[in-house]
Amino acid sequence: MRFRTFSPKQRRVLTWWCAPRTREREAIICDGAVRSGKTLCMGLSFFCWAMRSYRGQAFGLCGKTVTALRRNLLQVLAPTLKELGFQWEEKVSQNKITVRFGGGENTFYLFGGKDEGSAALIQGITLAGVLLDEAALMPRSFVEQACARCSVEGSRLWFSCNPEGPEHWFYKEWIQKAEERNALYLHFTMEDNPALSPRVIRRYARSFSGTFYRRFVLGEWVAAQGRVYDFFDERYVKPPPPEEEMEVWRISCDYGTVNPASFGLWGRREGVWYRVKEYYYDSRAEQRQKTDGEYADELDRLAGGRKIQSIIVDPSAASFIELLRRRGWRVEKADNDVLAGIRTTAELLRRGELVICTPCTDAIREFSLYCWDEKAVGDRVKKVHDHAMDEIRYFAVSVTGERDGGVWMGLCVERDRF
Repeated sequence: MRFRTFSPKQRRVLTWWCAPRTREREAIICDGAVRSGKTLCMGLSFFCWAMRSYRGQAFGLCGKTVTALRRNLLQVLAPTLKELGFQWEEKVSQNKITVRFGGGENTFYLFGGKDEGSAALIQGITLAGVLLDEAALMPRSFVEQACARCSVEGSRLWFSCNPEGPEHWFYKEWIQKAEERNALYLHFTMEDNPALSPRVIRRYARSFSGTFYRRFVLGEWVAAQGRVYDFFDERYVKPPPPEEEMEVWRISCDYGTVNPASFGLWGRREGVWYRVKEYYYDSRAEQRQKTDGEYADELDRLAGGRKIQSIIVDPSAASFIELLRRRGWRVEKADNDVLAGIRTTAELLRRGELVICTPCTDAIREFSLYCWDEKAVGDRVKKVHDHAMDEIRYFAVSVTGERDGGVWMGLCVERDRF
């Protein structure tokens, strides 16, 4: 990778551990906008510090999942370090990397902090330092356990993240208490990344609205409020294309017995997915619950003899999933990460890659009613008017994950410059 220049803030990240004014700090925290240039310079700085400061020690590299860590950090970082003369040997099955430089050797272990149980994975190891990429997406127990593992003399902590809500524990305990914790805090904007042209920055600004715009473009720790899809209006509703032009068909399902059930029929044409028809049943309004078999019959009718490539289903609907499989359908369990799914859905809608068609009246109604719960601590949506919203979210994450081999962030960057 060719580096033309680093911004002043990136240079501070690269040198904080050896600069006279900041070398006594015990941690660094970098937050701010997406694509603001913080992740790669954090990784470079972490490895340079580790190899300069220690030999024969163990270090931790943490992401929400090990897969995300490899994709977001290591795939870019490894070639860069090799160009700089670092020798890099990874044992994927052991989640371990051995790095050699200047006659020294250290070991770097990869950890995923996706839930409360993840803290046990890092417990017991002794580390000389740890880097936590997207720390705000990890549970507090995991982050605190990772920090507690750093007991080698001179060990340091490295945090990067995008903003969440102002009540988030990481914001309160680390960012607001940075001085108290002897941490260097640096806030990044897109202007701090010299790789981004003004055109790309403008495109990013168009990609978000409302809460997500303030967080991911402006880099603010703000509460979610108002409608979730506040940009959605009649401009995003179109008539369905001719059926014969569809290349692939799929169905997404949010299963409910007491709560409403919502199924969406999706067709793809020229890279765009159209939700052309729906089935929506509210047992409370109808005063009668339906069985798994009755819902499976409704799904058959929605499919209407079309060749359905797959059905994406609420992962908690175990009995319904089993019944569909017995009937010969290819079923995928949906990814139920609500906030990540909402971000992906919003981005695809704004880019015109997901289109809601006029017959989908219940989905259109829910788009106008689906709101954040402003009384909740942290980001929560109100659990009303959310059934079509859930299955649309399942579908959005499914198709983007399949296309890009993992969780898709919905945004691309110019790769010719750092």
